[in-house]
Amino acid sequence: MRSEADDGEPDAAAPDEFVLDLGRTASAPLRSVGGKALNLGRLTAADFPVPRGFCLTTDAYRLAAPPALAALAARLDAAADGAPADSATGAAAGQAAGPGPAELDRLAASARELILSAPVPPGVDAALREAYGLLGAQPAVAVRSSATAEDLPFASFAGQQDSFTGVSGADAVVDAVRRCWASLWTDRAVAYRSANGISHREVGLAVVVQLMVDAATAGVMFTANPVTGTRTETVINASPGAGQAVVSGAVNPDQFTVDTATAAVLARVPGDGGPARGWSLADAELTELTRLGDAVQRLFGAPQDVEWVIDAAGKAWLTQSRPITTLYPLEDPFSNTPTPIDPPSAGARVYLCGTLFQGLTRPITPIGLAALGLMRNRKGPWRYVNPGLRMYVDLTAIVQNKWGRRYLTRVLPLADGRSAAIFPELLADPRFALRQRPRKALPRPARATGGGQVQGAEASTTLAMLLGLIPALFGAALRPEAELRRAEAYGKRLEAELVLPEPATAVQRLDYTELITNRTIDGLIRATLPGPSVGYIMLAVARRLLRGIAPPRELEAVLRGLPHNVTTEMDLELWQLAVGIGADPDSRDVFLAQDPARLAAAYRAGSLPAPAQAGVRDFLVRYGHRAVAEIDLGMPRWSDQPDHILGMISNYLRVEDPEQAPNRQFRRAAEHAEERIRSLVERAGARGQWRARLLELCLRRVRELSGLRELPKFHIVKILGEMHRQLLLVGEELVRAGVIAAPDDVFFLDFAELRVALRGAGMQPLVASRRRLYDVELRRRHIPRVLLSDGTDVEAAVMAKRPATGALSGTPASAGTATGLVRVILDPVGARLEPGEILVAPSTDPGWTPLFMTAGALVMEMGGVISHGAVVAREYGIPAVVGVPDATTRLHTGQRVTVDGAAGTVQELPD
Repeated sequence: MRSEADDGEPDAAAPDEFVLDLGRTASAPLRSVGGKALNLGRLTAADFPVPRGFCLTTDAYRLAAPPALAALAARLDAAADGAPADSATGAAAGQAAGPGPAELDRLAASARELILSAPVPPGVDAALREAYGLLGAQPAVAVRSSATAEDLPFASFAGQQDSFTGVSGADAVVDAVRRCWASLWTDRAVAYRSANGISHREVGLAVVVQLMVDAATAGVMFTANPVTGTRTETVINASPGAGQAVVSGAVNPDQFTVDTATAAVLARVPGDGGPARGWSLADAELTELTRLGDAVQRLFGAPQDVEWVIDAAGKAWLTQSRPITTLYPLEDPFSNTPTPIDPPSAGARVYLCGTLFQGLTRPITPIGLAALGLMRNRKGPWRYVNPGLRMYVDLTAIVQNKWGRRYLTRVLPLADGRSAAIFPELLADPRFALRQRPRKALPRPARATGGGQVQGAEASTTLAMLLGLIPALFGAALRPEAELRRAEAYGKRLEAELVLPEPATAVQRLDYTELITNRTIDGLIRATLPGPSVGYIMLAVARRLLRGIAPPRELEAVLRGLPHNVTTEMDLELWQLAVGIGADPDSRDVFLAQDPARLAAAYRAGSLPAPAQAGVRDFLVRYGHRAVAEIDLGMPRWSDQPDHILGMISNYLRVEDPEQAPNRQFRRAAEHAEERIRSLVERAGARGQWRARLLELCLRRVRELSGLRELPKFHIVKILGEMHRQLLLVGEELVRAGVIAAPDDVFFLDFAELRVALRGAGMQPLVASRRRLYDVELRRRHIPRVLLSDGTDVEAAVMAKRPATGALSGTPASAGTATGLVRVILDPVGARLEPGEILVAPSTDPGWTPLFMTAGALVMEMGGVISHGAVVAREYGIPAVVGVPDATTRLHTGQRVTVDGAAGTVQELPD
């Protein structure tokens, strides 16, 4: 639970008086004046037009708050802390949850009643009345809440506390202040604080009192487009009269989109009354507001949400400014460049989110990003940035190249249908027009990372490795059994190589961890890539041989129930473990009675019934290096936190219909594949026996080798698992040295920072700030799949131009239909999926696949036909539709739907 002290405020003492003039709040600590008053003070100090007023500090609120309020706040904090955590190394999702929404609402209502019934302390009452009197003779004022957890960079709290306008008279002002205090405990404010991890015990409330402006026009201005994220556009909402109507949504305002640099109006959308009423702002007023907004953004150093008023004399006033917290960040927290996503003099850039293509919507830990950097070729043609703790690859050069466009046009629909759908509009953007390469290119300057000679050497090494794969490809095609033996032998060699001689120092462990990928990745590629590559090459040949005989979708069945797929084998072993546990009455009772967190605690204590304890231990020996979001080195492995696996066993124990047993479903899928091969070969025979024989050979190779496609990643994750284990040991050493607070803090530092830590430098403040950033990004639901350097979320910009439709559709990924109840799952750890339920998820990776074994169908927000979830769904024989925008919010658990995997539709059915 975050406290106010975490926000980087100085430990200055609170002011002695209860009232501060707005001009003085700029230098006051956040905990004394709250976010709204602090920002208004900064605007006032910078000579922006701000109505005169004062701030009643949080000291007044804390003096007025009755003692019983602290106990209620503690109960609310305990409820939030007891809820399931979702962090890189946090508590398991199986923890006992805190009170439900109804109980939280009851506690919030009790807190409001305590505030409203408590008297205003005499000293506070006197100071408030005196300050109000100095504003004039009974003037009309706005009385507005200014919470200490408000208008923050990570949470704006817009509209969570109450404000009152047109208040006149000292008694009315005192009453409005009391109601502002009580609004700190509205149901919505309590829920918002809990969702953002902010302590209820630490939060306080100041109150801003300002003279009312006689508004001719008022509204809200965003200094970046809040829908598309474009940082070069200002969006202004305006309506005649007071601005509160616009802020509250009581009126439909005129909306203007303005180019910030030129003040040119890019779009006008009329509000209530339509064009016949006339526009609420003239072009000169739009220019003035845009200029003011840009200046405010420069003052605060970030895009702002600004409330403004234009009075009867035509003067613009600013009544509030807060950060736009919903924008996707452009800053790379680990870059030495201030704006790495938008390099100076480089022109507009286009980035594709690589982590989404890996099935991850969650952020990656700092050590995870560092490890990915070690595994990729930094001196190659690709440029990477990590805004929002996610890996984006710079596609600008490819988009501006004729052959690159052709490649993306063919590959994107397979990998991610939603990215492919917006790609044509991106290509039409003149900023990314094709560039003709000069006939005689000038010599390229050497890069600071090693120069052209190093780059050329690495390119030669890469080319040599690829050429070296050619004999292996032929060998796999001619002798698939030998290829399978070769892959198995490599796995044993890798296990032997992943051993660090003991005893080892922390420095030796860190060296080993940082260098291990250099020693293993190239060999891993040579040993594991040829087999699956041949399998899918043969699939492509089979598709050509079947032209005019069978549609390509018929080949899907050939990929069902593939042998030699290490992830499928893992899932079936987990099922067999569940069968064994179910056969032991004591083990079965324990697994059905306890949640995953308690089961995990019992396993770690060695107190599970003997058959279960031994079975889980043996499973984790083979697969304990795996994890949810397993490409992130910082994610806990199943051997560390077996909650997910134990929860899956509990799910499997609830399968009562023998026909729904995963092993039977897998066997049926394999039988269906064999039937499809016989049918296709028979039909091909009508065109000639040579075609039929060649087709059968190709399809046999597909069956024998395509299942190996999971093996390269399986071994990479095994390497990451050993790196994770060694880093935890380094973390234990750093904890003993007092450098970090917990062993898993090492995952919030990179390798260079860990070396500094081993020299004794304290890292706790840096770790704390990284964890806060990670937690903020963990709550982000929408991730731009294609991001421009000016902040534009290309998909959001395209969708904003299209009329909304009620249809739920996406990319057909696995044929078949299924009707069932929806189960929306955002994180598989601790998730429960009843047999036959429709799994609806943002995306999936191998850590999700145990859920597939009992799912009736799969619906994903991300992905294309070759994404992980789609491929596994086809192999398991369940219908799947992927790339369905906002599926996890538009569908809800318990809703009945029909999924048509061939048509790519999800039909909502009446309850």
